[in-house]
Amino acid sequence: MKSDIRIDFTKARSSEMEMHTNSRTLAWPWPGFLLMAIVALPGWLANMPTAGLAQQEEAADLFKRAQVYESEQNYAAAESIYRQVLASDPNNPEALKRLGIVEQTELKFNDSIELFKRVLREHPDYPQVNFFLGLSYYGQHDFNDAIASLEQELKTPTPHPATRYYLALALEAEGRMNDAIGQLNEIAAKNPDNANVLYELARLHMDASFRAIDRLRKLDPDSFQNHALMGELYAEEGHYEAAIGQYQAALRKQPDALGIHSPLGVAYWKLGQLGPAEKELLLALKESPDDPRANLYLGNIALHQQQFSKALPYLKRAEAGKPNDVETQLLLGRCYIGLGELQQAKAVLLHTARLDPAYPRSHYILAQVYQKLNQPADRQRELDLFNKLSSAQKADGSGDPDKELVRPQGSNP
Repeated sequence: MKSDIRIDFTKARSSEMEMHTNSRTLAWPWPGFLLMAIVALPGWLANMPTAGLAQQEEAADLFKRAQVYESEQNYAAAESIYRQVLASDPNNPEALKRLGIVEQTELKFNDSIELFKRVLREHPDYPQVNFFLGLSYYGQHDFNDAIASLEQELKTPTPHPATRYYLALALEAEGRMNDAIGQLNEIAAKNPDNANVLYELARLHMDASFRAIDRLRKLDPDSFQNHALMGELYAEEGHYEAAIGQYQAALRKQPDALGIHSPLGVAYWKLGQLGPAEKELLLALKESPDDPRANLYLGNIALHQQQFSKALPYLKRAEAGKPNDVETQLLLGRCYIGLGELQQAKAVLLHTARLDPAYPRSHYILAQVYQKLNQPADRQRELDLFNKLSSAQKADGSGDPDKELVRPQGSNP
């Protein structure tokens, strides 16, 4: 039951960081969570033999002012101060690090990565820089580099307390589920009542996690995490009305939670309630404009309404996020057919057939394209392939229902 995971970088500087998946917001309740980034400042000042006392005191005052601006979310003012420090001391590691965190919060991942790398070139173990570098790579969906940076952070003398947790999320995003569970188990052993870690364990390895789910419910049966998890479970089992109720309950607990609107919109879609589905999915795009699933279903809604020009940008963003997703490619092919761009449709559907040669529907829609192109021999070939593959799937029960084009209840096949 894999899901997309996002970081709310606007909260990465406070004493409590929040992690967001496609169906929940996870607050990380470490006391003084990111205050370690500030605690490191006196140590930096104490280890600057080349800087004069006056320069150290001036830098300390500037950092304090910048931290006030950050707490007020006035990031432009904080950035200006850090750049002022760097103008007189270009290699100041703390200024580079803090400026990188500001850039990261504003989703300027490339800039933040370059700043963190500048620190690490001179100070490979500088406190928490590998951690924040890993978060920036994560924000770029560069999970391999995120993993490498977070693993390097664990090798430093005082790694950031949440490093192992974020490493687990990066490992999950890379498909290394067993490694992710191993990291979470290490955290759970030291923090047995951490609801967020228990939640992740249950989601990653559902069949083996019933005891973890039970512990989560015992902590608080009316918690945000419990409602979000039950929403996922009900949706996974096809009980969409129950899933909607749980997602709505989760939003009542945390109205500003990221990641709930997308699965809630999908649940409405599954019940054929296209108006509420579109509303929730548009809210999901406000949280994450490139969310592949929200874009996919919004494109699907527009296709269902035969609004092909409206559907195309949604489907292209979904394709950018998941270029080898068969369902996305099929919907994109249908969209091009609706727009009359038959050569584009043919190219997309041929690519789809190569992605999964045993999947029948790509051949059925290709047959439609060839019919419109007046290529009867090609049309017949694709229909024969469709019938052959469909019969094979029915005979051995190998059809994958998750690959069927999603349709709301009550629509025509």
